Parts: sequence; structure tokens; C-alpha cells
Amino acid sequence: MKSAGEQYVIDDNGKKTGVILPLKRYEKLLADLHDLAVVAERREENPITMDEMKRRLKTDGIL
Repeated sequence: MKSAGEQYVIDDNGKKTGVILPLKRYEKLLADLHDLAVVAERREENPITMDEMKRRLKTDGIL
């Protein structure tokens, strides 16, 4: 998928060696990568119910 603003860096043989992205696109990719890392870290955790989540949020003063 190519979006507007992407530019490729190529070597003398025409092989793509890098890409220049708009800053907003780069920041979105970094945020997505961070989200995936968090998911991977928490993969082995047991899920909790919605009621338990609400209880925890209330205990922490968020709700």
C-alpha cells in the first residue's frame, strides 16, 4: 500500500535501500509497533471480566 508522500532511496543499481515517510505516518507506525509490543508482553496474562475491570477502575479513582 503506497500513500502520498512516500519516497524511496535507491542505490546505484536501482535497488530500494530506504524509504522516506511523512512524519505523521512514521509516528503512527511507531505507535502501532508499541501497541504490538504491549500485546506480546501481556500475551500470557489471564483475561478479566468487564465487571472486574470496572471494579479496578473504580478502586483506582478512574471511574
